[in-house]
Amino acid sequence: MYPLLRSILFLLPPEKAHHFTVSLFSIVSKIPLLGSFFQSIYSYKHERLEQELFGLKFPNPVGLAAGFDKDGKYIRPMSKLGFGFIEIGTVTPKPQVGNPKPRMFRLSKDQGLINRMGFNNEGVDALVSRLKNFDKKGLIIGGNIGKNKDTPNEKAVEDYKICFEKLHPYVDYFVVNVSSPNTPNLRALQERGPLTEILTTLVTLNNSKKKQRPILLKIAPDLGDEQIEEIIEVIEETKLNGIIATNTTISRDNLHESKDAIEAIGNGGLSGAPLTKRATEVIRHIATKSKGTIPIIGVGGINSPQDAIDKINAGASLVQIYTGFIYQGPTFIKRINKLVATK
Repeated sequence: MYPLLRSILFLLPPEKAHHFTVSLFSIVSKIPLLGSFFQSIYSYKHERLEQELFGLKFPNPVGLAAGFDKDGKYIRPMSKLGFGFIEIGTVTPKPQVGNPKPRMFRLSKDQGLINRMGFNNEGVDALVSRLKNFDKKGLIIGGNIGKNKDTPNEKAVEDYKICFEKLHPYVDYFVVNVSSPNTPNLRALQERGPLTEILTTLVTLNNSKKKQRPILLKIAPDLGDEQIEEIIEVIEETKLNGIIATNTTISRDNLHESKDAIEAIGNGGLSGAPLTKRATEVIRHIATKSKGTIPIIGVGGINSPQDAIDKINAGASLVQIYTGFIYQGPTFIKRINKLVATK
């Protein structure tokens, strides 16, 4: 059924297909009987899936990655598909339109996507106003935070502080995004100096709160081993709670799409099946070098239930999906959870 629906949706440009699908599902899922029906057929519960991490109790290890719901508009409908947690954002202090369209492209032969969205979002105040009126009902919600495009790197820490302060009462954990390839020079914030400043500032702020929130760092798959090891040291020094590995890649190696088609698309972060191997390698490297002391959420190229198992076996405690969800459909979460429960 879903392959037919996907073939129809893929007739639309990717960004239009995304907005059409989530908006329609949001409307339909509000119908009481249908909402309950979706939850019953897509959710899968098993005691072996439950775990406590960062002081939070996750009903299952499969989360929705950031980028799918940048402004927190679709948390409730997406929760009916059986996700164990949902990450919203990336959000920035001020609203921004992002990069010019088209800015998302399918690589159907590779089961991948290239995007250069550019942190398009309505700003943190709009997100806060939405979350203020949202009844979480036990949902675990993460807030992925970034800096505005026009904020120079030397002042980036202020943007992260603003988002952290405003979102703190409304999310269960934070993700510091310094690894998107679609904001100019953002990845330079992964270097030891600026990264230490940002993380130390946020950890200090967090410690001043009556209730602390777990803070994680999302890193790029394009880092070398030495860079990853330096980041591990920064994580340990700042006492951050964990790592999300990985964001999208700027690599274009070993693709089935033609070279001309890839060049025509241009810049952007590649996600989906082409990222599977590298993301798992990064997870394994972090787990090995940290001797398993740093909790990891694995994301990148999970295109089958076995891909999720491979990331867990490599050292991830939880996983997130986005591109694989688009290609595999709404039963994907349940299929992953069923396999995890048997391992």
